[in-house]
Amino acid sequence: MYRTHTCGELRLQNAGTEVTLSGWIQRTRKMGGMVFADLRDRYGITQLAFNDGIDPELCERASHLGREYVVQVTGKVAERENKNANLPTGDIEIIVSKLNVLNESVTPPFTIEDNTDGGDDLRMKYRYLDLRRACVRKNLELRHKMAFEVRSYLDKQGFLEVETPVLIGSTPEGARDFVVPSRMNPGQFYALPQSPQTLKQLLMVAGFDRYFQIVKCFRDEDLRADRQPEFTQIDCEMSFVEQEDIINMFEGMAKHLFKTILNIDMKEAFPRMTWHDAMKYYGSDKPDLRFDMKFVELMDILKGYGFSVFDGAAYIGGICAKGAATYTRKQLDQLTEFVKRPQIGAKGMVYARVEADGNVKSSVDKFYTQEVLQKMKAAFGAEPGDLILILSGDDAMKTRKQLCELRLEVAQQLGLRDKDKFACLWVVDFPMYEWSEEENRLMAMHHPFTSPKPEDIPLLDTDPASVRANAYDMVINGVEVGGGSIRIHDSELQAKVFKILGFTPEKAQEQFGFLMNAFKYGAPPHGGLAYGLDRFVSLFAKLDSIRDCIAFPKNNSGRDVMLDAPSAIDQKQLDELYLDVRPVKE
Repeated sequence: MYRTHTCGELRLQNAGTEVTLSGWIQRTRKMGGMVFADLRDRYGITQLAFNDGIDPELCERASHLGREYVVQVTGKVAERENKNANLPTGDIEIIVSKLNVLNESVTPPFTIEDNTDGGDDLRMKYRYLDLRRACVRKNLELRHKMAFEVRSYLDKQGFLEVETPVLIGSTPEGARDFVVPSRMNPGQFYALPQSPQTLKQLLMVAGFDRYFQIVKCFRDEDLRADRQPEFTQIDCEMSFVEQEDIINMFEGMAKHLFKTILNIDMKEAFPRMTWHDAMKYYGSDKPDLRFDMKFVELMDILKGYGFSVFDGAAYIGGICAKGAATYTRKQLDQLTEFVKRPQIGAKGMVYARVEADGNVKSSVDKFYTQEVLQKMKAAFGAEPGDLILILSGDDAMKTRKQLCELRLEVAQQLGLRDKDKFACLWVVDFPMYEWSEEENRLMAMHHPFTSPKPEDIPLLDTDPASVRANAYDMVINGVEVGGGSIRIHDSELQAKVFKILGFTPEKAQEQFGFLMNAFKYGAPPHGGLAYGLDRFVSLFAKLDSIRDCIAFPKNNSGRDVMLDAPSAIDQKQLDELYLDVRPVKE
């Protein structure tokens, strides 16, 4: 046997036992006639002791062990003189009697420690070394536990796990597809699924009733901290349900995960907010409710007093930061520069402090009497010591989004975005459509299979832009962790929705005829939801990015720097696929 125990399980009660361990050398140190080494495996670290007085040759060999050497040792468990309270195995060490070097290692390009000296790019290039770090390994262990609990919960609720194809037809509506050329069908392409959406709907038509799948999905889109070109969904669908049934089922799953993984017992129902209110009061369809700072509209209070920035604005709104009146002029100038960044786009910021005596001191005092400023203070419910920050603009939606960024930045500075605190929310009643300037037409806000609210169906003929979708998103700490909808199950209604989206009957039949034809054979009412497993795990692991809860992620350019992918393929493969590659323009 290579080992009788792991490097994380021996304790003081094992003292005197002869054991065999295998693992990687974390570090070595020489102290007088002793050599000490830390041996690491997936389960922990155990200290090894080599005594020059007992076996000089063995001690000499141990002194030449390098970092990340793979070794096997045999020895007796002994109580340590200098205990390490930071290690579960810190009360013991192994007095080594046999050493077998299984494999030597070159010096790694960065330290295999929680606080490593390796940058992001270097760690991604040598991801197999990065995965040896305990902090990264724990993220993947957490991911395993969460996936296990998801399966356990859904199995108890009568769901069947069904695998759907990875090579499917392209559906251009939505994000860009990754496409795969077919050698056996020259000039034709598969697509990698952005989601198993139509397939799980067909499973409902097939009578499977409750389906789930922990499934890889692919989207060729610009990346950021919570996006990867390939990601994992907890994909679910149910038949004979309405919105309330689905929300209750998957709120239950979220509570199950909080309880079994984090031991947080969430007894209260998650609050719900309409999309309209989320945008009005927070400037986002995924508001972070760990803190307040709800927007207050100030058009009626601050317009008409000669301050041209406000007088010409289509929207004036602000937030109140409790206890932040101590912000210095330098800090306020930095916030102003923050909102003026190109990616945010505000032209400036107005601030007002509530003084200890209750008076309001503003950066635009010369335009407003104390009476007007007191009305503004009352609108926020502000108290002495509070700071009011105001933005304005000629586009209400755009200005609210700018105010949202300001709200999040101030909350971050004030320590209100506590990663140990969780605020869960359902956002409901999304618009069915949004206008695309690029396409010059209405686009589905979610996807074209989302059902309208029953009471809004007549508006499809008269005012489709005002139709609300029977859709819902789960938001935790300002992150959209999942979303879904009640689906259309009627062929005629689906055809009407396709028409509004600009599909000719021929185009709709070409792309989605298989689904519309299936509806003619008795499709049940159905709906579903997909949680982003990567995002859920990263929230529970308190990470800023989903990359460290994925074993082999891509970088911000969508590249796998370890495998050097994507890469060119040779001419023989191109010829087999009937492909010509145009040179890339510099």
